[in-house]
Amino acid sequence: MFPGMGNINPKQMQKMLRQFGIKSDELPAKKVVFELEDGSKLVIEEPQVTVIDMKGQKTYTVMGEAVEEKKGIPEEDIEMVMKQAGVDKKRAEAALKKNEGDIAEAILELKGEK
Repeated sequence: MFPGMGNINPKQMQKMLRQFGIKSDELPAKKVVFELEDGSKLVIEEPQVTVIDMKGQKTYTVMGEAVEEKKGIPEEDIEMVMKQAGVDKKRAEAALKKNEGDIAEAILELKGEK
């Protein structure tokens, strides 16, 4: 139900909105990712996404639990590069940053095959 709208059920509300030229549909999304200016990400798994179309202008409403992914290289990736390339943590992390997180490229670079 909608606050302040009495006992109008969602189907009645959609019918009323359509009369005003407003369409509302659910978007079957598995994941929504917001890339923030600082490089971190907000990830919402299994979100409820509603698309509202008002005369060609679409608005997306996303509901769900957001998890923040901090900017940086995951520790597991650093450890893998360290092990595969036989280098210390500092060199592995630098190679991953240089190669934008690409593990294979970082390993190849460190092994001198690039």
